[in-house]
Amino acid sequence: MAYLAPIHRPSSVRLTLRLNLLDHREECLVLAKANRLEIWRATEEGLTMAYSKSIYGRISMLQKIQPAGSKTDHLFVGTVRAQYFTVMWNPQTHKLDTMQSFVDVSQEHMRDSESRDRCLVDPTGRLLVMELYEGVLNLVKIVKPRGGKTDYLENPEQVRISEMKVRASAFLYTDTKQPKLALLYQDARENVKLATYRMLDDKGQLILQFDPKKNRENDVDDLCVGAMHIIPVPKARDEASKRYIVRNATTAKANLGGLVVLGETKFTYLDDESKAIVEYALDEAVLWAAWEPIDERTYLLGDDYGFLYILTILVDGATVTGLQVVKLGQVSKPTSLENLGNGVFYIASHEADNQVVQIDLESPEHGVTLLQTLPNIAPILDFTVMDMGGREGETQLNEYSSGQARLVTGSGGFEGGSLRSVRSGVGLDDTAILAEMEGIRKVFALHSGPTLPNDTLVVSFSTETRFFKFDTQGDIEEVETVKNLSSTSETLLTYNLDEGCILQVTQHEVSIYGKSPGHRWQPPNGQIITAASGNQNHILLSSNGRTLFTLSIQQNLAEVAFQELGDDQVACIHVPQVMGDIGVVGLWKSGSVSLLDLATLNTIVSEDLRRADGASIPRDIALTQILPPELSGPTLFVSMEDGIVLSFNVDKSDCSLSGRKSIVLGTQQAQLQILPRDNTTFNVFATCEHPSLIYGSEGRTVYSAVTAEDAIAVCSLNSVAYPGSVVVATINELKLAVIDNERRTHVRTLPIGETVRRVAYSAKEKSFAIGAIKRELTKGQEVVTTSFRLVDEVVFGELGEPYYLPPNNEIIETVVRAELPTRHGDGELVERFLVGTSFLHEEEANVRGRLLIFGVNADRAPYMIASHNLKGSCRCIGVLDGKIVAALNKTVVMYDYEETSSTSATLKKLATYRCSTCPIDIDITDNIIAVADIMKSIALVEYTPGADGLPDKLEEVARHAQQVFSTSVAEVDTDTYLETDHDGNLILLKRNREGVTREDKTRMEVTCEMNLGEMVNRVKRINVETSKDALLIPRAFLGTTEGSIYLFSLIPPQNQDLLMRLQSRLASLPSASSIRGSSDSTSPHQIELSPGNLDFNKYRSYISATRETSEPFRFVDGELIERFLDLEVEVQEHVAEGLGVKAEDLRGMVEGLRRLH
Repeated sequence: MAYLAPIHRPSSVRLTLRLNLLDHREECLVLAKANRLEIWRATEEGLTMAYSKSIYGRISMLQKIQPAGSKTDHLFVGTVRAQYFTVMWNPQTHKLDTMQSFVDVSQEHMRDSESRDRCLVDPTGRLLVMELYEGVLNLVKIVKPRGGKTDYLENPEQVRISEMKVRASAFLYTDTKQPKLALLYQDARENVKLATYRMLDDKGQLILQFDPKKNRENDVDDLCVGAMHIIPVPKARDEASKRYIVRNATTAKANLGGLVVLGETKFTYLDDESKAIVEYALDEAVLWAAWEPIDERTYLLGDDYGFLYILTILVDGATVTGLQVVKLGQVSKPTSLENLGNGVFYIASHEADNQVVQIDLESPEHGVTLLQTLPNIAPILDFTVMDMGGREGETQLNEYSSGQARLVTGSGGFEGGSLRSVRSGVGLDDTAILAEMEGIRKVFALHSGPTLPNDTLVVSFSTETRFFKFDTQGDIEEVETVKNLSSTSETLLTYNLDEGCILQVTQHEVSIYGKSPGHRWQPPNGQIITAASGNQNHILLSSNGRTLFTLSIQQNLAEVAFQELGDDQVACIHVPQVMGDIGVVGLWKSGSVSLLDLATLNTIVSEDLRRADGASIPRDIALTQILPPELSGPTLFVSMEDGIVLSFNVDKSDCSLSGRKSIVLGTQQAQLQILPRDNTTFNVFATCEHPSLIYGSEGRTVYSAVTAEDAIAVCSLNSVAYPGSVVVATINELKLAVIDNERRTHVRTLPIGETVRRVAYSAKEKSFAIGAIKRELTKGQEVVTTSFRLVDEVVFGELGEPYYLPPNNEIIETVVRAELPTRHGDGELVERFLVGTSFLHEEEANVRGRLLIFGVNADRAPYMIASHNLKGSCRCIGVLDGKIVAALNKTVVMYDYEETSSTSATLKKLATYRCSTCPIDIDITDNIIAVADIMKSIALVEYTPGADGLPDKLEEVARHAQQVFSTSVAEVDTDTYLETDHDGNLILLKRNREGVTREDKTRMEVTCEMNLGEMVNRVKRINVETSKDALLIPRAFLGTTEGSIYLFSLIPPQNQDLLMRLQSRLASLPSASSIRGSSDSTSPHQIELSPGNLDFNKYRSYISATRETSEPFRFVDGELIERFLDLEVEVQEHVAEGLGVKAEDLRGMVEGLRRLH
């Protein structure tokens, strides 16, 4: 059985709508993201989300309806499975209430419309039209509820139309109460035409048969063949601009109230009543993507490249005299535009970040200013899993939930293309900006009284120290000093001592303030203090980096011990609070860390930190109690110069070190700061390129990313006004923040400006290899260029020069990293990047693609080793036992790779396998190649090396004998494969090696299946070590076209029954809206998990062109399971009643499932 849980929810915005849903005095913005509805409000800080809800269906249409008697608008929602419902906002419960719902039960043989589903409401609010199928309109009258009922939508009526391929439609503004519909369509001869129809007859009844000869009021041809949009134009409102229709077409003028047809090369304005036409030729061809009215005469347009334009209708009174188009700046490619008022617009995008921009409508230049960016990682074309731990070969913790495993995605399209780093982590929420200042080195929190709370903040710079005082109201004031602490030099260390005293260490002295007289210690012979650390009893410091001193605080800074280091130097020092009689020292030359007895400075334990292939130096140390004392002793963390953090378990009895582990946090050393967690345990904050919070959870140490990329120094602050806070110093400011209690998904972006089609990761080279496609407009011609390049794994900087393929002809299809054998040098395996390409046009006979082999030189730049011409496009590549497997147009070919030198290699064909149609993906395990066919599902192909003079063979050993339009495949368990298709289905297939007959053995059986509702582009297997009693066994990550990332897991047998029955119980919970008005409407067991009364089983059931089921098969939806925690306690107990498990135990189990991702 299988389990699926979301890591990153869909971020692509396909549909948007402005309406007065929350309040009749305020417009809000509704966004549709796959199966999620989001409601956003405009605030002074920008757009903020007011409400978010997932529904049991993928949203295909949004429209607003204002029923008679309602002050607020209602929201009409349609799904891809022809389910429709309306909702209104309930101000008491702050939730959406379902008002009406229905399902379209049209004949299954109807062909879907060529464009996406559309829903229109006429300007008078009397009629709703849906375009779902070719040649058919669904008409729904909006009426006033009668007889005490709340329904305001009548049953849909289907109307046949002769316009089969409708490109766009819109209701026109008319003087009468009869709605008029305009259809932009393509006829059988591929000519683009415009037709208009009246929807109601003179008696107000629906016209159920559109006769082109009788009912068509306008039939306009000679339109641009690339026209895809029409804009209805309102009529003039003022008396002076009233239209006077002249029926003589030769003298008729075009008046306001018509429509504009947006073409690629010309615009056409049509006055539907006078039949007059005004045309406007564009200076260059433009592919239009979206439009939005600014006012009655001005419209904002967006094109396929993300450029914005303003269309102005030029008028003389009510007469249209011409059109004018002005080009503005570039933004994300829009799928939809929304006017938020005052020149502010929302740019919804599928291929780039969503944006809020300000357009200066008053100035002639119409400047565009970016106000807000809302990240969008859709579509995920490819991704790779970067394990940030285990770099040195120690125990690996390849877990996404800890923030250690990072997913790097190739996201977006063309100008919006980017690399995105997706990582689970802890959020850092800013609460106040204390000051703007640069050059901060360290920060410390003190209390001027004998005990907490803190009321003083010490900020250390390279040449001075500044002090800030907090009052009980939270106000902050800078003061000259506190208790006479020095302010004229850098403070290396300061903290509170007993009896209200404060210790301060600068480069020139150690001082205790608050005692009379004060006590000081200075290094000998004019030396300077380079490092220091201490607790309530001792302070350990280094002088000139070559001499160690131990000072006793109880003896007024008397020297207890000193030690000369000879030719070595101190790199870092730490005195722990948990083991007060020892100190820890890291050394430069030896690259080691030593635990010392503070009383004598004798070495207790020493550990060499370097490996054979490295010469890194320890730069910071923290020894603290991360895990509860009853579970584990203290943990020692050592930050190395190359960005690796080492950890050791420390035995309190003999200070011995064990359990060495490593994790990569960046390319430079991390600064470690200990933060209190509770009375017995602590957290460690690591500041570096990827700041992390190190903490204990469920008996293990967890590294979670923190959203503080620009942090330089941190310290805890527990003041009256800001309890439990953290002070964060950045490059240019000092601020207060609060650390989140739970992990969230965090995204970091590297804009590429090109489509990142393929991504491969090399841990050895510490880089990503990407295949990118760039498009540019040059003198009206589109130029497409493809390149292969390397980028650094941490800073995402480009390495070396890219390798460019011939423009407008060759594109990259696949990029993989592999270890291949060599025939030169010592013959060991070497790391190479394999690139498969395809040609758009055949320049040479029988050459339709290439297989390129790249190496990486000493400067970390890519260079080509070999190029092999192919007779087909190279869709995907794999490696089997040192041999290259290439999936071409119709065949899978195996090559023997022979590298004779570091710059030359040859490929020899060994065996081939003929596919059913075209392979779209392959997955290799041992000698089995799983081939995902674009039409014919999965086939397993076995490779057999030749023997006794016979050639090598690729032979099919198993197949899934159904029509499945595959998109990706991966083995997730022994003989078990996860397949995805273009209908959004997930299918788990198992090979039956123990079958009785040969047919049984060659037939792959479906063990689990479910519809995700989003097309999966890529599946990547992961290996995570789990215990025997684990709730789940994580096996793969999935990336979708909508920007979602899912964690796929297998369910151990002992948990399968409980999870399946829990899913059934949650899916069958009664809906409060479905029994509104019943006497039992206050029952705690009524809850609406999805608006619209939609059925969970239907939503997740398998569906394709050839087969449809009624419910998911042995598949558990983690999103539904985790909603159990959002239910009221009474409802949770009701759910647990029939499961044989206590509600408390069920909550604990679901919490454990949630923590996995």
